[in-house]
Amino acid sequence: MARVVVRIDIDASVERVWEELEALERHVEWMSDAESIAFASDSTKGVGTVIEVETKVGPFRLLDVMEFTQWVPHRVMAVDHRGLVSGTGAFILEPTASGTRMTWDETLRFPWYLGGGITALLAKPVLSAIWRKNLRRFAATV
Repeated sequence: MARVVVRIDIDASVERVWEELEALERHVEWMSDAESIAFASDSTKGVGTVIEVETKVGPFRLLDVMEFTQWVPHRVMAVDHRGLVSGTGAFILEPTASGTRMTWDETLRFPWYLGGGITALLAKPVLSAIWRKNLRRFAATV
C-alpha cells in the first residue's frame, strides 16, 4: 500500500478553488497523468458520480474507475478507486490567511500480480512528483 500526500498553497479563495476543482471534466487539463475522463454515471457532480480515467504513468496505462464518496462544497471531495489499482483519495481545501491550502491525499493498493507492496514502494516517489507538478498546474489555472 502506498500513501501519497501532497499540498500547495493557492492565492485564491476556497470558493474559487472549489469552482475549478468541481469541474471534473477539466481535470485532464492539469493532471498530466490523466489522458481522458469519461462519466460512467448520470451525475457529473456529487456523491455517487462515477468517472473512468485513462491514466498513464511512464509506460504504464490503466483505467482508473472512481466513485465519489464524499462531496462537501468548498471543503472536500473524496473517491474510492475501483480499478486495477484500488484505494481511496481526497482533495481537501482549507482557508489560509492568503488563500487556500489544497491537500491531495491518496492511499493506493497494487495487486500482488503487479508487485503489490514492492510496486507501492517504488510508485510512491514517482506519484508524489507527478502530483506535486499537477497541483502547481492546477494552481496556475485558478
